[in-house]
This record gives sequence, C-alpha cells and structure tokens, in this order.
Amino acid sequence: MRRREFLNTAGLALGAAAVASSPVSGAAKEETPSKVAAADWTALRNMFPLTPDYIHLSTFLLASHPTPVAQEIEKHRRKLDENPADYLHEHNRTIDMQIAQSAAGYMGGEWTDIALTDSTTMGLAMVYSGLDVKPGDEMLQTVHDHYSTDMSLAHKAERCGAVVKKVALYDDPAEVSTAQCQQRLKAGITDKTRVVAVTWVHSSTGVKLPIKALSEVVHAANADRGESDQIIFCVDGVHGFGIEDQDVTQLGCDVFIAGTHKWIFGPRGTGVVWGNKKAWRRSVPVIPSFSASYAAWLGQMPMEMVPDGMHFTPGGFHSFEHRWALPAAFALHQQLGKANVQSRIHALNTQTKEGLAAMSHVRLYTPLATEHSSGLVCFDVAGMKPEEVVKRMHEKGIIMSSTPYHQSYARFAPSLLNNEAEIDVALAEIHGMA
Repeated sequence: MRRREFLNTAGLALGAAAVASSPVSGAAKEETPSKVAAADWTALRNMFPLTPDYIHLSTFLLASHPTPVAQEIEKHRRKLDENPADYLHEHNRTIDMQIAQSAAGYMGGEWTDIALTDSTTMGLAMVYSGLDVKPGDEMLQTVHDHYSTDMSLAHKAERCGAVVKKVALYDDPAEVSTAQCQQRLKAGITDKTRVVAVTWVHSSTGVKLPIKALSEVVHAANADRGESDQIIFCVDGVHGFGIEDQDVTQLGCDVFIAGTHKWIFGPRGTGVVWGNKKAWRRSVPVIPSFSASYAAWLGQMPMEMVPDGMHFTPGGFHSFEHRWALPAAFALHQQLGKANVQSRIHALNTQTKEGLAAMSHVRLYTPLATEHSSGLVCFDVAGMKPEEVVKRMHEKGIIMSSTPYHQSYARFAPSLLNNEAEIDVALAEIHGMA
C-alpha cells in the first residue's frame, strides 16, 4: 500500500493503536541500564523519562536527560552538596581537559582546540566578540541565520566599526543546490571581507548547507591574502551536531560552534566551540578562563603553554554538575554509532518529508534530498497559520513547533526518540487538516 493510501485509510484509530503498542512509548524505567547497544533505538528511548502521553517531535529544542547523563548530574550534584569546597578543588584543575577530550573523541580534532561554553548563543557571542576585526572590515553572513548570529555580529560591528553584509544563498529552500550556494557566497565576498558566518542546518527552513563546498569558496578567496587579511569561516553547527556523521575538522571551516543540549542529549546549559590554530591566533578571549589560564596568571606555568581551548573557555562558576556530566552524552552517541544515528534520523525525516509532499494541501519547504537536509522538516498547511497547526496537533497529543523567524513555518523534528509508527500518526493528523 502506498503511503498516501495508508494515510487516507488508517485514521487515528490505527495510529493510536500503533503508538500504544510501540516499544518506544513507555516512560524510562527506574533501573534503566546506563549503556546501550549500537542502533538499539528501543533501549535508547527507554533511557528517557519523557511522558508517553505525547508524541514528541520537538525534542531538539531542549534535551530531556537520558539515564547516563542524569546519573552523572546527580552524582556531581550530591558530591557538591555534601562538600562543595573539597569536591570543587578536586576536579577544577583537570575536569575541563577531560571534558574537552571526550568532545574531541566524538567531534574530531585535538582537545586543546576545544572551548567549553553554556550554549550555542554563548559560543557565537564569544567567537564574534573576540575575532580581530577592524573598522571598515566586512563580516559576511546569510539571511538564513538565527537571531543569535545576527545580534552577535551586529554588536561586534557596533563596537569595532566593522560592516555586516548579508547574502541569500537560496530563494526557494526546496530547490537549493550546492552550485547556487557557492555562487551566491562567492558574489558576496569582497577584498574587505574578514569573516564569513553561516549556519549548517537552518532552523528556519530545514536546509542543510554544503559546508565543505562553501569552504572551497572561502579558501579560494584566501589564496592570495596575507594571514591578517584571511577570511575566518565560522559555522553555527548546532542542528547538524548530533545527527551528521562528520568530523568537524574536515568540514573546511575555521570555527565550529554548537550547543550540546539539543541533538547530543547533553546536560542543559552546555556547549562547545572548536577552532583551528588560525582562528585562535586571530582571536582574543572575552571572559577570563578559570582553568589553565588561572594557573598561568598565578605564575605556575607560562601563559603560552595554556591550550587555546582552555584559554577561551569562559571562567566563573557554572552549573558544574551539568558541565561535568557532558562526557556521558558523547559516550552515549558513540555507543549508538555515529553512522547509525545519521542513518536513523535521515530515514525518519525522509518518511516525514515524503508523506507531507504527497499531500495537496501541504507545501514542503525542506529539501527532500538528505544532501541538503538533516533533522528538521518545515512546511505550511493551506489556510492555516503555523501556530494554529501547532495548537491543533498538540490537542491531538503531538508536540511540534513553528519556526521563530519573520517568516514562520510549521516544523517537525523527527529524532532518535521517535519511530515510524509515530511519524505515520503525525502525518495522518496533517492529512486530516485538508
């Protein structure tokens, strides 16, 4: 039976029965194992305390803590409550290094090039505030970026006298092509361009940019430039990080910024920044570090011995129990297998896109091809505003979202915590809105 025929005949009764019998619909058990086998999606779902009263198609917004992460948070919280001074002193000098090592094990590169932050927004602000940009220099971004990129660049320009320029890499997201993105980016770069800022996966449309291909454009523009005039290529990678089987050091960018409390399932209030040597040389820290930089300030080691990532990791007192639990999230993804994760999320999103594309009253904005899409699916239902679609779906027990941009769309985000039966139920509901 074709999917369209299924949606016409299945109805909510079949859908509800499918979800009720689904192995991923139950709440996490108290004694859930802290490890999972590769590609065991049922065991993974059982690690989360998400209520079974809803189909969750917006878990990318803010992660529910899976068992191994929750256990680590609770362990550190208990120890800090019992004896905060001793426990802090026991861990403070070495634990940032251990967290950065776990991040490098997952994302690639050297741990010394990774800074720890509290969110994507903090990372973006830290990077753009610290880059060496002079009056009259240009910072080129796209019209597709999130508010956090827009404002980080705007604040930097206001402080230093630089100019922010914007380029549209595509007009119709459903028809985006690599060649078009390259041509548009090349046309936006001038002799004054010192920063190029892009977003890997657009939360506005679901488009996944061909970062490696765009890096070729930047590298070509840099070919005849001295180091001080080189373009620094920065990527907000949060909505590809935790989905795509990618070593970020091979993307071709100079800086990669992502929160880890979304697709990674990390503790809330955590994030990472990876930078290559060129990027860190062209940057200055914005917030004093409390790791090795502090030891250097005390005269216990030369400042030049401080790893770049530690030098740029914002200091101060954080939610230590959350940051210190981050390695458990990276370990969980590695147990599942990065290639398995990518394949699973792409498969569920392809099912979603194909189902929506078959409906005459739906306009799909996210490209069908996984080459240009990842874990977000954006669409319109004829005659309905996105927030109305979200409300009606919530009333039916399905949590989704609308895109928080000037042009808003309805949005599904099928993740590792969903299965095919849940996607069919959600599609049946959208079909019923005709």
